[in-house]
Amino acid sequence: MKFFTTEGPVNCSNHYCLPPLERFDLDEILTLIARQKYFVLHAPRQTGKTSSLLALMTYLNQEGNYRALYANIEGAQAARENVKEGIAAVIYSIAIQASRVFRDEQVDHLAQKIISEKSALVALEQFVSLWCQLSAQPTVLILDEVDALIGDTLISLLRQLRSGYPNRPTLFPQSIILCGVRDIRDYRIHSSKEKTIITGGSAFNVKAKSLRMGDFIETEVYALLQEHTKETGQIFEPDAMQTIWYLTQGQPWLVNALAYETCFEMKEGRGWTIPITRKMVLDAKENLIINRVTHLDQLSDKLQEPRVRRVVEPILAGGIITEGTDDDRQYVIDLGLVRRKGAGGLVISNPIYREVIPRVLAGAPQDSLPAMSPSWLKPDGSLDTHALLNAFLEFWRQHGEPLLRSAPYHEIAPHLVLMAFMHRVVNGGGAIEREYAIGSGRMDLCIRFGNVTLAIELKVWRDREPDPLAEGLKQIEGYLKGLSLDTGWLVIFDHRSGQPRIRERTVAESATTQSGMAVTVIRA
Repeated sequence: MKFFTTEGPVNCSNHYCLPPLERFDLDEILTLIARQKYFVLHAPRQTGKTSSLLALMTYLNQEGNYRALYANIEGAQAARENVKEGIAAVIYSIAIQASRVFRDEQVDHLAQKIISEKSALVALEQFVSLWCQLSAQPTVLILDEVDALIGDTLISLLRQLRSGYPNRPTLFPQSIILCGVRDIRDYRIHSSKEKTIITGGSAFNVKAKSLRMGDFIETEVYALLQEHTKETGQIFEPDAMQTIWYLTQGQPWLVNALAYETCFEMKEGRGWTIPITRKMVLDAKENLIINRVTHLDQLSDKLQEPRVRRVVEPILAGGIITEGTDDDRQYVIDLGLVRRKGAGGLVISNPIYREVIPRVLAGAPQDSLPAMSPSWLKPDGSLDTHALLNAFLEFWRQHGEPLLRSAPYHEIAPHLVLMAFMHRVVNGGGAIEREYAIGSGRMDLCIRFGNVTLAIELKVWRDREPDPLAEGLKQIEGYLKGLSLDTGWLVIFDHRSGQPRIRERTVAESATTQSGMAVTVIRA
């Protein structure tokens, strides 16, 4: 019985899958190989890159025009900047894979001989050259996880491959495909001791092209889900499929994870007699986030990098990216955290990431929250928004300042602390939906608890800027109309210098939008 998989390469005999070679433009790749080009194929982690590369190797070998080999050289990362050990690890990775794929009995001996007799600065070039001469066909070498290598080890690998380039296709591979998360121009090769950049992609200036493998398109998501229906008869209701597409925007790991959770993990979906509904998909999404599955944990780790913070923080705040460089922005795109949305600039890649990122960043404030009794609940367990307002004002006056220091992103620290508080409110009985966009100047929260829906708009008042009240009332009016509500909260965090302490300046007042909607304005 097949199943959706999120662990390692897809095996189409065991897993639901789309044809791996359709994930990229095969004709373009074959043309580059035929023209003896060296090029880069990159994609975010867990998007199906390895599955497609292995399928490409199999395809090329079956066609018979080339001898193609895929090798993952990530193991060399452990050598850090020890070039001797790092290059030896790369050579052994290629040799081990060659012996497996081609039953090549000479390649192990050749690898050991070269490593023992040659300097690490030339050993890889010598090994690859001699190995290519053992084949009657031109060689295509596919090296994966190249960008996992560090410092001088990475420089040595790139320069040795570049040095052998003029000897192709008989004495060196006809084509070499370097693969990883990032484009080679973003390989920031630095010394771990001096913390300075040594060089960049110029160490491999024979690169002809960089190709990027993208996410599933909408029809591919539906096609993958239908594989389960064909196998088991269990259907995905139309709005369930649409919800999977919306939540993931086609990110392959997320699509498979949501589908696996609903069909194989959740009690409601097991047995395959009950159709998969939209509610089941939303519950599955929540399970993935709460359980901090590996993919989302890796995402969380990246948020701590300064290069990522410089791009993500202003997006969350609805501000403008002023610190991040072109390379920073491209790096975060290559990681799959953000994407370009036409003329609308950068946005978080999908709604699941959009929810996970602030949850992760609010983790420290949330863990630092004091014990609070749920004074915001009515005797019947429903949400009392008036009592919630009083509880928040009391909480913010007493704990706002120390908790702001626990937030990892300074510019949105108040947003994160407020979200941490609201997570305590909805825990076990509700949900928080978030909306933010670069340049919008705001973050919107929708608190859903039972039959109660509360819309909250967050804005920041900074030095040399006018009071954002008028703009905020106009913006929350549009937000309320979109939610079919007639009242909500506008929270204005005062970041101007020289202001009184939070406990002294935090107040709530009433305001009315242009169309007459009642809004509670919280100045914090």
